[in-house]
Amino acid sequence: MTDDTSSLPGILGVIDLGIAKLEAIMLAVGVLLMALNTVANVIGRVFWESLYFSEELNRILIILITFAGISYAARHGRHIRMSAIYDTLPPKPRKALTILISLVTAVFMLGLAWYSLQFLLTTMGRGRVLPALQIPVWITLCWVPLGFLLTGLQYVLTAIKNVIEPDIYLSTNVLEGYDNDEREV
Repeated sequence: MTDDTSSLPGILGVIDLGIAKLEAIMLAVGVLLMALNTVANVIGRVFWESLYFSEELNRILIILITFAGISYAARHGRHIRMSAIYDTLPPKPRKALTILISLVTAVFMLGLAWYSLQFLLTTMGRGRVLPALQIPVWITLCWVPLGFLLTGLQYVLTAIKNVIEPDIYLSTNVLEGYDNDEREV
């Protein structure tokens, strides 16, 4: 499977690809802007003056990269797992546990998306602005609920993938390796 295809059927595959493209754009833009901003600030500091907004802009970009990154890590099965019990289970209970873990994690991520949205709306109502950039603080926080939402959706897709496929998937793109003698016919 390539990065421009999804093994999920129909609309789920379209959603999966959409999330993947959004993650890639958010991460690429965030990292490139942060690098450009940092280099420009260093050059400015050496030859003229430091960019007065550089620290605030990098803080915004760190929030963007962090919350796009949690969804990306979920997609690629890169989150930390405590797997001592999981690894000792036979394939069928392991698959059931994978589905359960994916669904519970999705519920928590979607719950965090909801609460972070409420926080964002509260912050929006306060009208605070960043000191250097003079933009509303809520704009810097809009990545938080989006990142949690994408991560929650990613875990829902992982659970669906595990329900419809015979193998165990730790994310929509990562197949957990089986030994041939562990496969059930």
